[in-house]
Amino acid sequence: MKKVVILPAAAKALRRHRADAARLLGKIEVYAADPAAMANNVKALSGSRAFRLRVGDYRIVFEETESEIIVTKIGPRGSIYD
Repeated sequence: MKKVVILPAAAKALRRHRADAARLLGKIEVYAADPAAMANNVKALSGSRAFRLRVGDYRIVFEETESEIIVTKIGPRGSIYD
């Protein structure tokens, strides 16, 4: 299982979306434990090394290393890519 690192900007977004924070964190943990389980909800972002994880109307943008998943952004679908 990979270690999940949440950057300060993503942590702030989780605090703003407190009602959905547990669900979002749960999906990140599921992906960290078994990436194949969430494969249909993860796509590579073009022009970047980042990926996005779809969780309902939210998107989680992250980068992956051999041992870590680094969460950089969390937010609603429309505004996350700005």
